[in-house]
Amino acid sequence: MSTTKTIQSALISVFSKDGLEPIVRKLHEQNVTLYSTGGTEDFIKNLGIPVVPVEDITSFPEILGGRVKTLHPKIFGGILNRQDNESDVQQMKEFDIPQIDLVIVDLYPFEKTVASGASEQDIIEKIDIGGISLIRAGAKNFKDTVIVASVNEYSLLLELITEQNGATTLENRRLLATKAFHVSSHYDGAIFNYFNTDETIYKESIADGQVLRYGENPHQKGFFFGDFDTMFKKVHGKELSYNNLLDVDAAVNLIAEFKTDGPTFAILKHNNACGLASRKTISEAYLAALACDPTSAFGGVLIANTKIDLAAAQEINKLFCEVVIAPAYDDEAITVLQEKKNRIILVQNEVELPSRQVRTCLNGLLIQDRNNITDTKEHLKTVTITEPTAQEIEDLIFASKICKNTKSNTIVFAKNGTLISSGTGQTSRVDALIQAVDKAKAFGFDLTGASMASDAFFPFPDCVELAKKAGITAVIQPGGSIKDELSINYCNENNLAMVFTGTRHFKH
Repeated sequence: MSTTKTIQSALISVFSKDGLEPIVRKLHEQNVTLYSTGGTEDFIKNLGIPVVPVEDITSFPEILGGRVKTLHPKIFGGILNRQDNESDVQQMKEFDIPQIDLVIVDLYPFEKTVASGASEQDIIEKIDIGGISLIRAGAKNFKDTVIVASVNEYSLLLELITEQNGATTLENRRLLATKAFHVSSHYDGAIFNYFNTDETIYKESIADGQVLRYGENPHQKGFFFGDFDTMFKKVHGKELSYNNLLDVDAAVNLIAEFKTDGPTFAILKHNNACGLASRKTISEAYLAALACDPTSAFGGVLIANTKIDLAAAQEINKLFCEVVIAPAYDDEAITVLQEKKNRIILVQNEVELPSRQVRTCLNGLLIQDRNNITDTKEHLKTVTITEPTAQEIEDLIFASKICKNTKSNTIVFAKNGTLISSGTGQTSRVDALIQAVDKAKAFGFDLTGASMASDAFFPFPDCVELAKKAGITAVIQPGGSIKDELSINYCNENNLAMVFTGTRHFKH
């Protein structure tokens, strides 16, 4: 039996009619018998095209307010019959079941209804029963049946039936079946997640994915699954790479800590801040951030918490950087930044990030709640005789925000709303502190009067000893070591102010 089949009959039952008209007209032109229900039936009739109501096949009307329309043996027999199976052929004749070669379905918009904040009653009514059953039936029997399960595939179907004069190959039908099972599994996953309250069960389905140039290294394949266009408007530049996306993610999380602060600019490299400053203008903030570590800034990702103006753009344009991100840009600023052909320019939209973070681990996944705690003045508990000054408190909070978004073990130095230096990703907190001190000296920064943040507690007083020698006058840390008193005593003996937050900010 030939694997190429010509469509002679079609069942159409869709929610979205967008793009359906040319398909219906083409099928009619090819003498295809059309079956339909409800609103879709009316749509076809209004085009002046003959259509057979489903109840003419089933001899049973729509019931229960339209909840039951297509759920009938004559409908599913027409879809599921095996045309090369003699028993199926005989039963089709015996029960007067019409052959259905093509099924076109577009499901009720369950996810959009949930996202709209609709009532539970409205949400439940958007759980499609007949449509999802038609999809599964058509996809299961792809050997004989063409299934189109979404408005997204309307154009593909129109292309196939136009170019092949109403015929489809087995490869065509298998491709459409694959897309159909994707639609049905995604749909069911969304419904489950709406109802699920068991945190030990995890299901995720992301409909939109894209192939990246490569992964972390050129020999690795890379993919991104997510709705990038909802988060950003890409104004200019080359396609983002796997590493670009990781840095953009780190940048977005970092700048979110300074969302309500004055003009703040951050420069990141390999997911860590190498420069960050808050100033009266975004141009001044950029220059101060760049001065933190102009060497590492080369090829980095830049992000601002407010509009980038012409003055800032002119300064940024002097630096080779991969990506620039801001909530808005002056037109003149865009013109300047576009002078570098490959520079990626992104406008960041207001989008709520997922409440959980997921990463692969061993032969499974690790899932955790997002770290949504940002240290504030209200969290601080002064544990030393010396209390931090108002400026030191501001710098401690500033340093803590950066520390939270830097790879552990980490130490961050800040002064007057500026990142001075940091020690990142070290196996020892002492090593992280030494690295930060050395880096500050290398770029000519005076640590006298600077504040220090640590992402975890000090088990010994060695870190505060080194900090004092470097010129640090105030320290912020979570506290919680059984030997906290050793560090507190040293600070008391050496006029250091130290505050505890009670919150650890590891980032592995």
